[in-house]
Amino acid sequence: MNETTQAAADLVAQTPETVNRMVETLVEFASVYGLRVVGAILILIIGRIVAGQARRGVRRLGDARHWDPSLTGFLASLIYFLVMALVLISMLSSFGVQTASLVAVLGAASFAIGLALQGSLSNFASGVMLLFFRPFKVGDYVDVAGEAGTVKNIAIFTTTLATPDNVRIEVPNSKIYGGIIENYAGYDTRRIDLTVGISYNDDMARAIEVIRGVIAADARVLPEPATTVAVADLGDSSVNLVVRPWVNRADYWTVRFDLIQGIKNALDAAGIEIPFPQRVVTMIGAK
Repeated sequence: MNETTQAAADLVAQTPETVNRMVETLVEFASVYGLRVVGAILILIIGRIVAGQARRGVRRLGDARHWDPSLTGFLASLIYFLVMALVLISMLSSFGVQTASLVAVLGAASFAIGLALQGSLSNFASGVMLLFFRPFKVGDYVDVAGEAGTVKNIAIFTTTLATPDNVRIEVPNSKIYGGIIENYAGYDTRRIDLTVGISYNDDMARAIEVIRGVIAADARVLPEPATTVAVADLGDSSVNLVVRPWVNRADYWTVRFDLIQGIKNALDAAGIEIPFPQRVVTMIGAK
């Protein structure tokens, strides 16, 4: 009991000294790091406010310029994280951390990742360019990278097409942006190109008149630009006439189908022959 009592007395005697040392340590820590902690917190708060304002500004700009929603969201997020990365570096600098080496490491890591993912990054960059410059939009019928179809979706890495027989095709964006893009819905009007062959024995002027009558009877054919009906060439079996009316884009296929049928019926009614391919053979020495 005497030893226990003595130990308790020694502990009580040492307690004020221990508390004093702890207080001194806390005061020293607060004097050294207190302002830095407060500064880091202020940097974080101000940085988040600036990042949020920048993100909202990009979204407002995208809405005002009628950018694609996917592109607007991507750019807004990219700006936000870039600003927050700068905020993080500033916070580390306030604690005396050498950020130059950190930036160098991040740069080297980004370079290595870029080499490993160069194909995906190429598709990513091409997707951003497609969304920004918009050579086509969802709903357009296009011919890209050797594939033709209606655009169903434009994503960051791929573009989705639906063929006329409703087959889904995913085309990498790098193949689209690096090649020729044919957008059949790029303009409001389109020209229909038809070739009609008539017999060499028929009257060309009469055939042209009949064809013009069929075109004039279709109200969907536009008056301007004027329709062209002319002799294109003298083929092996027929005199070939070109028929080139202009129509609104939405009427292209229906007018094309109707004109083919209407021209055939009108030429038949006028007694003008659309000949089959034929060849004249002369037999030498035949009786």
